[in-house]
Amino acid sequence: MHLNPFETFEELAERPEDAEQLRAIYGDVERVDTMVGMYAERKPKGFGFSDTAFRIFILMASRRLESDRFFTRDYRPEVYTRAGLDWVESTSMRSLLLRHFPALEPALEGVANPFAPWRRA
Repeated sequence: MHLNPFETFEELAERPEDAEQLRAIYGDVERVDTMVGMYAERKPKGFGFSDTAFRIFILMASRRLESDRFFTRDYRPEVYTRAGLDWVESTSMRSLLLRHFPALEPALEGVANPFAPWRRA
């Protein structure tokens, strides 16, 4: 994933107490379970999860889309209808969130990208 491996628990963990706990359980940073490590890992500024988790998400999301026939060979009017395709193509993450959760409008006001941090409402 083009990341350097962590050499110490302190390098891995966001909080010192987490580094100590991981050391007590695993003994060697190389033995830390992937999921546990991702939960302990520092998060880049403005991110809700670690760099490792983000890279795995991006890799798997693109693979899911490429292997989903409704986004590839069957993404056509004969399957969806023209109205269905228009609806899919005119929907954004913001409009999807607000369609189902209109109370989020104050938190999303002025937010260009709903994957970025929202405003406090």
